[in-house]
Amino acid sequence: MNGTEHHPVPLPRTLLSRLPHPVVQAPMAGGSSTPALAAAVSGAGGLGFLAAGYKSPQTLREEIALTRTLTDAPFGVNVFAPTQPAPHAAQAAARYREELAGEARRYDTALPPVPDWDDDCYADKLDVLAETAVPLVSFTFGCPDPDVIARLQSAGTEIAVTVTSPEEGVAALRAGADILVVQGPEAGGHRGSFEPLGVTDTGPSLLELLPEVRKAVEEDGARMPLLAAGGVMDGAGLASVLAAGAAAAQLGTAFLATPESGAHPVHKSALTDPRWTENGAFGSSTTVTTAFTGRPARALVNRFVAEHRAAAPSACYPLLHHLTAPLRRAAAARGDADGMALWAGTGHRLARTLPAADLVELLVTELAAAMETPYGHRAAP
Repeated sequence: MNGTEHHPVPLPRTLLSRLPHPVVQAPMAGGSSTPALAAAVSGAGGLGFLAAGYKSPQTLREEIALTRTLTDAPFGVNVFAPTQPAPHAAQAAARYREELAGEARRYDTALPPVPDWDDDCYADKLDVLAETAVPLVSFTFGCPDPDVIARLQSAGTEIAVTVTSPEEGVAALRAGADILVVQGPEAGGHRGSFEPLGVTDTGPSLLELLPEVRKAVEEDGARMPLLAAGGVMDGAGLASVLAAGAAAAQLGTAFLATPESGAHPVHKSALTDPRWTENGAFGSSTTVTTAFTGRPARALVNRFVAEHRAAAPSACYPLLHHLTAPLRRAAAARGDADGMALWAGTGHRLARTLPAADLVELLVTELAAAMETPYGHRAAP
């Protein structure tokens, strides 16, 4: 060893490095992420998540309290960072409302007027999180201001920001984030990109994106733990992202079918239904669409997506989310999978209906087996 030998700066220790198992349950807004699910995953040695999206601040406070009665283990809460809709979003939403007239007749429900933009009670939810001091708060759809990050960190909370590009990773680093949730295009549900325009099915895969983000933040002068999200469904996939430099993997679709998930039974069964395959009725299994909410999100390709994806405007979130909500509720009440937002990642056919704690245990067992193979080693952080 000589005096000029380079010693890499060690990764900062965060909650991810203290987890017994590198398994994180993704926050899934809309009812799928329940306190029971978060507590089961955390209690099994992973990290469970609540989703603050679409909940009132009071409901969020109650769910945090309930989760703490179910487990002593740490868990996280995800928040949607507010972003302004594109210019003329209201006009685009009004045109799309006309497009949906047939859906309203189909489900015998009235479409609401085009709603005004709202920030999902962002400031009030920040107050709840500052007061309750949950161990980890993640942000999606953008990076919070540095003063927001500092406020929550001063309460003892670590901050994660969802990023989909090296540039977003550097922005989150500079804002003061502790962890980067690197989301690949394989992920189900909403893409967490800061800018929704131009998001498609294509782009670097998660395994390509992880080293790109890691390199970008290191060139900017820091090392950060990376939480890999997108398409991980089993221990082999978990081993792959760990080998690519992630500290842990965040799995959403894999936990959708568990009994603790609040997803609709039709949604759960659709994940493994042979109807939704590359050879299915609509020619593909999943796609990224703005048809339900006005933000790009990966869903199973059902009738609603096939008929409306071409007309659906972009950058109209959350206007379209509120506009289509009655239609989605009516479809769910009828058990009609063709009118529901069936969020799903590319690996949805691998979903398993195990209890969440059993799924964590199985993932860890599969991970151990995968890491015994020549390609299953974990890369040095």
